[in-house]
Amino acid sequence: MSVSRTAAIAAGGRLAIVAVVLLAAFGCSAARRHTTAPALVESWLTTPDRAQLLARQPDITSAVETPDTLGTGATRIEVDTAQTFQSMVGFGAALTDASAWLLQTRLSPAQREALLQELFSPDSGIALGMVRLTVGGSDFSRAHYTFDDVAPGERDDALRHFDIAPNRADVIPLMRRVRAINPDLWVMATPWSAPAWMKSSGSLYKGTLRPDAYAAFAEYLQRIVAAFAAEGVPIALLSVQNEPHNEPADYPGMRLTADQRADFVAHHLGPLFARRQLATQVVDWDHNWDAPESPLGVLADSLARRYISGVAWHCYAGNVAAQSRVHDAHPDKDTWFTECSGGAWAPNFGDNLKWNVRTLIVGATRHWARGVMLWNLALDERHGPHAGGCNDCRGVVTIDSATGAVTRNEEYYALAHASRFVRPGAVRIASSSGVNDIETVAFRNRDGTKVLIAVNSADVARTLAIQATGGRFPVTLPAGAVATYRWR
Repeated sequence: MSVSRTAAIAAGGRLAIVAVVLLAAFGCSAARRHTTAPALVESWLTTPDRAQLLARQPDITSAVETPDTLGTGATRIEVDTAQTFQSMVGFGAALTDASAWLLQTRLSPAQREALLQELFSPDSGIALGMVRLTVGGSDFSRAHYTFDDVAPGERDDALRHFDIAPNRADVIPLMRRVRAINPDLWVMATPWSAPAWMKSSGSLYKGTLRPDAYAAFAEYLQRIVAAFAAEGVPIALLSVQNEPHNEPADYPGMRLTADQRADFVAHHLGPLFARRQLATQVVDWDHNWDAPESPLGVLADSLARRYISGVAWHCYAGNVAAQSRVHDAHPDKDTWFTECSGGAWAPNFGDNLKWNVRTLIVGATRHWARGVMLWNLALDERHGPHAGGCNDCRGVVTIDSATGAVTRNEEYYALAHASRFVRPGAVRIASSSGVNDIETVAFRNRDGTKVLIAVNSADVARTLAIQATGGRFPVTLPAGAVATYRWR
């Protein structure tokens, strides 16, 4: 299925999307009327009943300086290109070991190339622009490992056994191909655990990083950055530890308090990266919205703060507004949203579509995220492969392990409504949101195109009056639907 296809519009009872017309700022006083050429507005729609799936709607030619004829029943949405916020990097998901293995071994070369083009191509696909990699094994690996495993009781402070060989069969060749398809791709790497010999538990499970292993762990992470770069996979972002307040019992993990992370970054990782002149940016936290005091504690350390470029967030507890709390305290630090997964516990397509767009695509970006990534890019029909952890997570796509057939899930459409239209370097601009169950976010691309993403969380259709400099225009958004509008 091509996401660029034009959907047929059924006659009769279907609600039609009328063009949203949003005009660029004309460089004149709002009080001064003027004449300008009509704008052509493109729109795409996904409905909760799946009748429309990122379906192109008829283009609309705008009017200008029209009077308000919609009355008081319309919800006014104002777009203000003069108010600008963060620049965007992109949207994406994690190429976990499970995802990479499925793509590499359960698809034919032709199937794999077609899916990679669809997911990552800026020209013919949905243009995913970010990928998160696990440093070593996670719950979505077929086995648990790091890149420097030794026999129990042994140590390897000189890292003589360091080797990224476990990723050479699938992760690395896939990443090379993805970067060839989308050269603007940003790669993030996240460790789930230090090697067992560095930890208090002597195991990949539970425990914390021993103080006498801080220097070795910093060197280990530096070698990973260098090794992947040598393979043609430069790492733009590196988090210190995945979910550092979590100590899972059945898959790799490691607890690191705010004080530990600050000490590690300030005196080991940060100075090492500076000496090696690495361009890779270090980010903190990579955990849930419910404990913003933890990254705030790390950033309160003046030495650690100089080496940390941003803070990463997950969705599993708390509220997305926590991102703004940390951003407001440290506006010079970037915000990233780096993990959220759907699963069999939430089987309703429409409800999941609304939640993902409202909370992550709209919410995370309105709370300063420069990038938004979901969890597994691909899982099979049994929610795997996995070893421990989540046994019913859902991938952005599902790959049938027997046939290679691809199912595009609600997370796919949530990402696509943004990734296909919001290009790298786009700037978020102001738009009304949270009125009458309508949530929106707007962007201005480098080429001058504007993008508005809107979701209707109500149980009824809403008539919207979208207003920008030069005019006000009507659109009807069906109940539970998501729409993207693009214009020049």
